[in-house]
Amino acid sequence: MEQRKLYKTLESAFKHFPDFESDKQLLSYVLKEVINHENIEITGGRLWELNDAKTNYIMAEQHGEVEKIRKGYALKLADYPIFYEVGKNRSVLAKETDKYLSNLGIHLYSATGIGDKYKIKDASGKDQYLYQYIMAFNSREMNINLMNTMNIISTSVSSMLRTRGIETKARAIEKDLVKARDIQRSILPEHEYSFANYEIFGLSIPDRIVGGDFFDYLTFGNEKDKLGIAIGDAASKGFSAAAQALYVSGALKMGTENELKMTAVMKKINSLVHRVFPDERFLTLFYMELYKDTKGLCLYVNAGHNPPLHLSYETNSIESLDATGPVLGPAPEQDYNTDSLYLNKNDVMVLYTDGIVEAANTKFEFYGEDRLKEVILNSKNFSAKEICAHIIEDVQKYSNRGKYSDDKTIVVIKRVK
Repeated sequence: MEQRKLYKTLESAFKHFPDFESDKQLLSYVLKEVINHENIEITGGRLWELNDAKTNYIMAEQHGEVEKIRKGYALKLADYPIFYEVGKNRSVLAKETDKYLSNLGIHLYSATGIGDKYKIKDASGKDQYLYQYIMAFNSREMNINLMNTMNIISTSVSSMLRTRGIETKARAIEKDLVKARDIQRSILPEHEYSFANYEIFGLSIPDRIVGGDFFDYLTFGNEKDKLGIAIGDAASKGFSAAAQALYVSGALKMGTENELKMTAVMKKINSLVHRVFPDERFLTLFYMELYKDTKGLCLYVNAGHNPPLHLSYETNSIESLDATGPVLGPAPEQDYNTDSLYLNKNDVMVLYTDGIVEAANTKFEFYGEDRLKEVILNSKNFSAKEICAHIIEDVQKYSNRGKYSDDKTIVVIKRVK
């Protein structure tokens, strides 16, 4: 058959093949389809698979008009240097040299390589290449036409295997992303929250399906008279980032429920992150506590996170809350300190991740902390929700069509009474 037509025939034959659990099942199906197709001059065939040690080809499948070989029969590479020719040239026609196969009446054979290629050293130390699978075909005539047919089958089927592999990995990644997204959604609280004299609004916008940012609100104390607010940023992405966030959020919940000191909780979380996620780089975390009283006391600890901003309504000035300890994870034995401030009526606090201040425009210029402060000052008379909206809107406008993007998370706290 003309080669172009053969491609079309194969394309048509394999267009709607069923889903298979393994490559071997797919190749068995392909072998049957090729043998049974009326326009392809192949009457029978076998599938051989390279073993894990890369020393033998094992007989895996046989269909059509072929002399039956016992399943699992192995051809040693040491006895079949012709397999290296397949690795070089894809397809070969050769005389059979194996005594068992010769006794079955097999004197000539055809072979074509399928799937991935592996680089190995032969007995002399020379580099050789082996295909993952070999298909051997029977035909009325063993000639150049069969060689051409085998080459086309090989390239078509190898492409199918690659596509299948990519699709399988994509499905696995998609499952992980869905799982990670569900985890992330389970961590993130409702956007809007009221506590005592404060209104709070949080928003997290992942750059991709799942990001490394998170925030949480934690009420605790015998009378639920204390509120913990956390914001964090995992350096990893996807499922591992979501797992880190879930882990840290859970540890914070346990710490607050047992009313442990902030410094002790942070020290413990750092040690756990180091042990449980050794290859996931690091995580930054800012954690603060508010109380149901009129004083407006705020205690906080900052583990290497972007410094939150405190707007004093009375003085119209903004203070940065710098780190009180290192990022979580890289080193197990670290100390963390607490600091404090007082929130008076109409004061605002803005917690954020680096995706806000590092949002870049088309010139790779960062949005920056100064611009963020300006928006906060201009929005101080609005609600927590509106302040959050103004910031996000300004950041998005600044970074529109920018070359760099990251997860963006903000939590705005405003004392209203």
